[in-house]
Amino acid sequence: MAFDIDMIKKVYAQMAERVDKAREVVGKPLTLSEKILYSHLWDETPNNPFVRGKDYVEFAPDRIACQDATAQMALLQFMQAGKKNVAVPTTVHCDHLIQAKQGAKADLKHANETSSEVFNFLESVSNKYGIGFWAPGAGIIHQVVLENYAFPGGMMIGTDSHTVNAGGLGMVAIGVGGADAVDVMAGMPWELKFPKLIGVRLTGKLSGWTAPKDVILKVAEILTAKGGTGAIVEYFGPGATAMSCTGKGTICNMGAEIGATTSTFGYDESMERYLRATERADVADAANKVKEYLTADPEVYANPEDYFDQVIEINLSELGPLLNGPFTPDLSTNVGEEMTEKATKNDWPIMVEWGLIGSCTNSSYEDLSRASSIAQQGIDKGLKIKSELGINPGSEQVRYTAERDGILGIFEDLGAKIFTNACGPCIGQWARYEDPKNAPKNSIVHSFNRNFAKRADGNPNTHAFVASPELTAAIAFAGRLDFNPMTDALINEDGEEVRFEEPTGWELPPKGFAVEENGYVAPMEDGSGVEVKVAPDSERLQLLTPFEPIKDEDLSNVKLLIKAFGKCTTDHISMAGPWLRYRGHLDNISNNCLIGAVNAFNKKTNFVKNQLDGEYGGVPDTQREYKAKGIYSIVVGDHNYGEGSSREHAAMEPRHLGVAAVLVKSFARIHETNLKKQGMLALTFVNEADYDKIQEDDTFNFVDIAGFAPDTPLTIEVTHADGSTDTIKTNHTYNNAQIRWYREGSALNLIKKQNAS
Repeated sequence: MAFDIDMIKKVYAQMAERVDKAREVVGKPLTLSEKILYSHLWDETPNNPFVRGKDYVEFAPDRIACQDATAQMALLQFMQAGKKNVAVPTTVHCDHLIQAKQGAKADLKHANETSSEVFNFLESVSNKYGIGFWAPGAGIIHQVVLENYAFPGGMMIGTDSHTVNAGGLGMVAIGVGGADAVDVMAGMPWELKFPKLIGVRLTGKLSGWTAPKDVILKVAEILTAKGGTGAIVEYFGPGATAMSCTGKGTICNMGAEIGATTSTFGYDESMERYLRATERADVADAANKVKEYLTADPEVYANPEDYFDQVIEINLSELGPLLNGPFTPDLSTNVGEEMTEKATKNDWPIMVEWGLIGSCTNSSYEDLSRASSIAQQGIDKGLKIKSELGINPGSEQVRYTAERDGILGIFEDLGAKIFTNACGPCIGQWARYEDPKNAPKNSIVHSFNRNFAKRADGNPNTHAFVASPELTAAIAFAGRLDFNPMTDALINEDGEEVRFEEPTGWELPPKGFAVEENGYVAPMEDGSGVEVKVAPDSERLQLLTPFEPIKDEDLSNVKLLIKAFGKCTTDHISMAGPWLRYRGHLDNISNNCLIGAVNAFNKKTNFVKNQLDGEYGGVPDTQREYKAKGIYSIVVGDHNYGEGSSREHAAMEPRHLGVAAVLVKSFARIHETNLKKQGMLALTFVNEADYDKIQEDDTFNFVDIAGFAPDTPLTIEVTHADGSTDTIKTNHTYNNAQIRWYREGSALNLIKKQNAS
């Protein structure tokens, strides 16, 4: 039986009435995305249509999922909210703090030794507040959610940008910052700008070497890394229904890399098969009773241009295997000759040192079985792998079943390392080098999502390319980036030319899933007696102190901290990797604040001018000096600032250190919201060319901040070192409720105030 089956049945019981009312209010047939959004309104019954991309709407999500790195800060915030229990079903998953190095057994043992303080904290807080806890080794959060919690037509939020994986089971699942999660945990409405809608019609059928991963790699090429911002991507068409549920999850998962709010598919037989295979026949039975409400109205898919803001069509029969990268997930290259040309032109290393299979997007039983079919072919044809190979199973259930069925044994016969059921290299938890900053230039291929510089191993010279698991396995045998398994031959140990046949695999395990211990720990029925202890001298955990509101008078003589040049993701603002250990200690982790951002004035990282003494130093050090003098600062950035993960530390760290405002050409959705939640000003240039006017010694005066109001630009007077000034107009997207967050110092401060009254 499924977790929270009564909650799921309640959602379905009220869905027909709410969707029918929404269809009446909107006055036309509805997309699946609209059905889920309108059936999860905080006010329950819709009374008016919402304007896409404009109206802020309050929602009531069904559940919350938190991974261990982000859960620390989310739960530290929730502890301040004055609540006895979480208001909606919530889970914590220990998957990010397990470093990949030697292999599963040794790595898990090391994680339990080095991060026991954090794991114990998370388990005790979970016990106290009625939160389900998934222990280290249980699996990667999004795979565990897909196997246990996701359900068609539901709405969930999660403190990880790849929460969207649950769209593979027909959910609207959205990555958020911890402060957003706290709102919902505390029984408050969750606010989202009503998304625009992008429809992707999939015709034809996947076959041969083309995998679900290639679909999202193609979509990323079309839309680019910011093309999905503020939109839900809804997939449909015969190519969609012919695809497995976990394949759909793969596509939705990497939708985070195009900036999409989420991605989803309509309920179909593949989802039903997956629900029944994962012992959730009760959910499948309940879904079948309302299945017409769990997909778009027929008119929508018949004439998508009339219902979506943008429509893309991809013929899966014509799609081939792709490699995306390096350093960005949207640079797409066809395998073979095109890669040879690009790699030669751009000086990308042709030799591939590692192939990595797994992560939250490609660690299902189906993924491992298809990749293992290539591995078995290699063994049968007398081939040795030329690249090292690493495998991260998605969950203990997947790992146990894959081991039982001999899949993992095939990889082990090749000398592959089977890492823990955890994120590992995908999120920078990979002990590949002793000195990653000075490591050599090289290429790797993986089935992960992100491939920003230094992402996997901390090495800025690692060129990471994203591919399907089966293509990754094939390239590992060739050891070359430009290998085309459809046409190219390899020389085996006997000197013979051999070619791969098409990969094969199983959508679901033929003998069913099995597991001995899945790693789930249910919370105590009454956790009121649980005392959550945080040592005052802990390096890993720190109880939070509420942020003080930024007063209007503080916004004069504001100093420039850094003018960031080019791409500035959440990895640049708050690096992962070794810094993950400080995710529960705001002051310690603030020492990584913006150290990866490139200073526009000298093109260096972590090297900015201190206006107090004219000396250059690290960004956090400089900002701490400003803070000690009671001086606020501003960060200036380029397009899509804050792209990447849901990492609210990227907002909390500058706030903690004394940054008052972030002024950029454009924001990534989650980061803009996170800045608002922490009581900061998130602003965009009215005229993007004004970015060029910002000079290194500038001082900023917010001349009309007293009139801060919705739909009203803010004016900043910029004084240069020579005494000259520029007046810059800035836009913002704050509504009245969000302005209250700013005026109270943070959204959490407001929640505490409301709970106390």
